[in-house]
Amino acid sequence: MYLHYYFLFLSALSFHIFSPDKLYVTRAQRSDMDAIGVTLTFQENHVVMSNGLVQITLSNPEGHITGIQYNAIDNLLEVMNDESNRGYWDVVWSPPDSVKTKGTLERLGGTGCEVIVETEDQVELSFSRTWNSSLEGKLVPLKIDKRYILLRGSSGFYTYAIYEHLEEWPSFNLDNTRVAFKLRKDKFHYMANSDDRQRKMPSPDDRLPGRGEELAYPEAVLLVNPVEPEFTGEVDDKYQYAVELKDLRVHGWICMDPLVGFWQITPSNEFRVGGPIKPELNSHVGPTTLAVLSSTHYGGSELVLKFSEKESWKKVFGPIFIYLNTISDGEDPHTLWDDANNQMSTEVKHWPYDFVTSNEFQSAQQRGSVSGRLLVQDRFISSGDCISANGAYVGLAPPGDVGSWQRECKKYQFWTETNEEGYFTIKNVIIGEYNLYGWVPGFIGDYHNFTIINITSGVNINMGDLIYEPPRAGPTLWEIGFPDRLAAEFYIPDPDPKYANSFLLNKSNRFRQYGLWDRYQEIYPNDDLVYTVGESDYTKDFFFAHVLRTNGMNKYDKTTWTLKFNLNTVNESETYILRLALASVHQSNLQVRVNDLNTSSLFSTGIIGGDNAIARHGIHGIYWLFNIEIPGICLYSNGENSIYLTQVHNESRFQGVMYDYIRLEAPLTSIINKIS
Repeated sequence: MYLHYYFLFLSALSFHIFSPDKLYVTRAQRSDMDAIGVTLTFQENHVVMSNGLVQITLSNPEGHITGIQYNAIDNLLEVMNDESNRGYWDVVWSPPDSVKTKGTLERLGGTGCEVIVETEDQVELSFSRTWNSSLEGKLVPLKIDKRYILLRGSSGFYTYAIYEHLEEWPSFNLDNTRVAFKLRKDKFHYMANSDDRQRKMPSPDDRLPGRGEELAYPEAVLLVNPVEPEFTGEVDDKYQYAVELKDLRVHGWICMDPLVGFWQITPSNEFRVGGPIKPELNSHVGPTTLAVLSSTHYGGSELVLKFSEKESWKKVFGPIFIYLNTISDGEDPHTLWDDANNQMSTEVKHWPYDFVTSNEFQSAQQRGSVSGRLLVQDRFISSGDCISANGAYVGLAPPGDVGSWQRECKKYQFWTETNEEGYFTIKNVIIGEYNLYGWVPGFIGDYHNFTIINITSGVNINMGDLIYEPPRAGPTLWEIGFPDRLAAEFYIPDPDPKYANSFLLNKSNRFRQYGLWDRYQEIYPNDDLVYTVGESDYTKDFFFAHVLRTNGMNKYDKTTWTLKFNLNTVNESETYILRLALASVHQSNLQVRVNDLNTSSLFSTGIIGGDNAIARHGIHGIYWLFNIEIPGICLYSNGENSIYLTQVHNESRFQGVMYDYIRLEAPLTSIINKIS
């Protein structure tokens, strides 16, 4: 079923009917009304693109979107904001010696406007600016080319940008870059960013002093006297709405009068950083819609793009699609979300777009593909036979080390999932050199094929059968959790009623509630967590985050978790292996001791991590795997053993770790001797 889209023309009170699929089909048989082409008009300080369905007004030469006219609404963007604060590209950048992830916020304004394409079928505009030494310290040292595309019959528009750093330009750090849209707060009150997270939203005014009370950090505000009383007692925090990139294809807002949807659609994540499961911001109170293209969210400083002198770099970000839809009064508003999802599927199907004119954006004919089959060989699970890597994530990223794709942030990545038999095809890969990476839910560690895969135009490379041998020294003595890079299977408590948001109470979203870190000390008021293998249940007895204790006056105490277990026999001359997979780490130093809490640590991570996932209501950040050798002489035979996990870095509230999976392996020789 196709929705119909209606636009009230300024020149005639006639309606135009549009079906989304017609964007990519022949229009020869369409009526005269359907045949209205794209027009371009230059005004004083502005340029206007229109196709009879939507009208886009941009500042000239800056290239900020100042107006979006649709369905008789003169402007979907916040008219109370300055024109540069409605629809725009921006960056956060800092000097090369900066150690933090917050720098100078700069809205990217052009200094010239160029018409790239002007036909009845398409208009493409470029707003660009370059850099020179007189701008050092004032503007980010990048050449910026922002593009906007409007097509005939399209209920929306596209935007992309080309960033370039020349080798003669100075070094700097690029912390974040995004496209932002500030919608009218008197129109857009209902937000949708997934099937299970849709709701009427508070007003941005509810966050102001007197109506909102700032909590542990500025982004989190308790609504104490909101404009609409129904929101009283809720917490508003933009991080509660974060979505993993693999699921972040469409999100946006609905206006109820008239019924209009504003949606940001990202058909490909090839230009984003951090891989398919990196969480990212999208829509939040404002009403705001974001396309975050590179950021340190849920990754920290390791995802800062660091440019050195004499380094040349160029990257295309986008295109993304801003999609607008409408339905008749009386119809179910949720239909707009369903239609936006259908349109998203259409956009994905037509990626890479054939209407993008920049030579920097490679067409489908220029790109290549890689296919193969991933198998897993773990003889302690499948008796030495290979099993299919069902539901594995497989991707191409620049050549590097095991797991380096998590931290690579300057080039492009291409990911897919394997089918039940382990087969995969990675399509539309940009020309370049790559390694193949992957991981398999149910198995620890990373797959990495060090072969240099050279993608050239039109190439189709079949890698054949690939075998992943996950880390394994011997059979499993015991395990805690499920290896999937998440802490979601562990115990996630009910929130403090003072901070509970009802729409996040379902199982899949309960980890997003504010303040769950404080529940640890309430559940364990005097002593830290003790987990007994064979008796405890990790879904009920293993807290999802290993956090610190507060002792008042903003002071925090280290915490030690104890894992108790029995071993029937111990070979004192052999080495046992503790596999410690971490789903998240934030400025923590995790130390491991065995059977003696007062001795020197057997292992220490050192201070690592900066993903801040605990504070940002995440269930994971960057993945870490540690393989710790435990001499048999440290263990007790026919008695209770204890492994102590201590988070010793205790300078701030949110330092801590989330575990993905813990496993103790027996020495392989012990099994061989037992069999012989």
